[in-house]
Amino acid sequence: MTIVVGYVPKPEGRAGLQCAVDEAKLREARLVVVNASRGDAYVDAGYAAMQDVEIVKSELSSAGVEFDFRQLVRGREPAEEVVDVAEEVDADLVVIGMRRRSAVGKFILGSTAQRILLDAPCPVLAVKASSGAA
Repeated sequence: MTIVVGYVPKPEGRAGLQCAVDEAKLREARLVVVNASRGDAYVDAGYAAMQDVEIVKSELSSAGVEFDFRQLVRGREPAEEVVDVAEEVDADLVVIGMRRRSAVGKFILGSTAQRILLDAPCPVLAVKASSGAA
């Protein structure tokens, strides 16, 4: 069994990652963590810095889950990358963290979560970050 999680170094990304770890333990599944940028990785707040990647890898190792961490910069939308990785690894589940956005925000910027929910080849578990997260 394989679980894919879309990760961003933000409260919603941490919530999704923690849920994915819990699911991986419960299901005895391999975890594939996907962090992607369209190509502006140095200014993209969703792209994890090397230090953050090392912290996440350490946490995953400590949690005792089998994992693969993929950082992708290929000029594509993060939603496309998550969906493509899910298809590539024949994922049984995709986990994503979500945050509240206004209707205008969704219209102007699009919704990565919505695209993953609609395009993923398997069930998607969407997790909200706690409202007290910074």
